[in-house]
Amino acid sequence: MKKKTTQNAPYYLMCERKEIYHVLMVVAGFFGAYTYLLRGSVFCNAQTGNVVLMGMALGAGKWKEALYYLIPISAYTLGAFVSELLPNPVKHHLPVRWDTMLIAIEMLAALALGFVPLSAPVQIAQVTINFVASMQYNTFRQAEGVPMATTFATNHIRQIGVGLAKEIRHFRIQDKSHRNKLRQHFEMLIFFLAGAIIGTILCNLAGEKAIWSMLLPLGAVFGVFLYADLIGEKDLKEKKPAGH
Repeated sequence: MKKKTTQNAPYYLMCERKEIYHVLMVVAGFFGAYTYLLRGSVFCNAQTGNVVLMGMALGAGKWKEALYYLIPISAYTLGAFVSELLPNPVKHHLPVRWDTMLIAIEMLAALALGFVPLSAPVQIAQVTINFVASMQYNTFRQAEGVPMATTFATNHIRQIGVGLAKEIRHFRIQDKSHRNKLRQHFEMLIFFLAGAIIGTILCNLAGEKAIWSMLLPLGAVFGVFLYADLIGEKDLKEKKPAGH
C-alpha cells in the first residue's frame, strides 16, 4: 500500500490513505446496524438523535428521561476528549502512533461486546460504541487531503450534492478538479452502506456475536498500521496527519 510521491504529489501517511477510510466506513456502517437491530434501536455513531430526544423529553417535562441522554452524550464527549489528548503522549512514549492504539481499542471493544448477551442492559453496548465512534471520528479527519467523517454518512451525502452541482456548473469548461472529491465521498457512502448491509445479515445470523466479524477488517488495519509505525514510516513518526 506504499504510495510513490512525485514532485507535485504529497506523501500521505498510512493513517490518511483512502483505503483505510473505506474500511473504517464499513465498520461504522456495521456498528449502525448492530446497535439499531440488537442494542436498543438507536444509532450510536453520532449524537444528533440523542440531543433531539433529550430536548423532546425536556419539552414534555420528562426530567429523568432527559437526564438519561446525558449518558451517551457524555460518552461521546469523553471519546473526543481522550482522542484529543492522547496522540502526542502515545507518540512520544510508545513505538506506535495513537491511530494504531485506537484500532486496538476498537478491536478490544468489539471482542468484549460479543460476550455481552442480548439480555444485558442495552446501555452497555450503546455507551461503548458511543465512546469508540467518537474517538474514531475525531482521529481520522482527512483522507488524502479531503476532509472526511468515518462514522456517519450525512456529510458525504451533502458533499455528493455539492459535487453534482459543480459538475453542472463546470459542464462547459475544462475544470474537472471537483471530480476527485466527489468520487471519494461517493465511495465513502457506498462503503458505509455495505457495512450496514453486512451488519444486518450477520446480526440476523449470529446475534450479539456478529460484532466479532469486525475483528477481521480492524485487524487488517491494525497490522498495516503496526508495520507502518515500526518499519515503513518509522522516520515519519513526528509528522502529524492532515487536519490535526
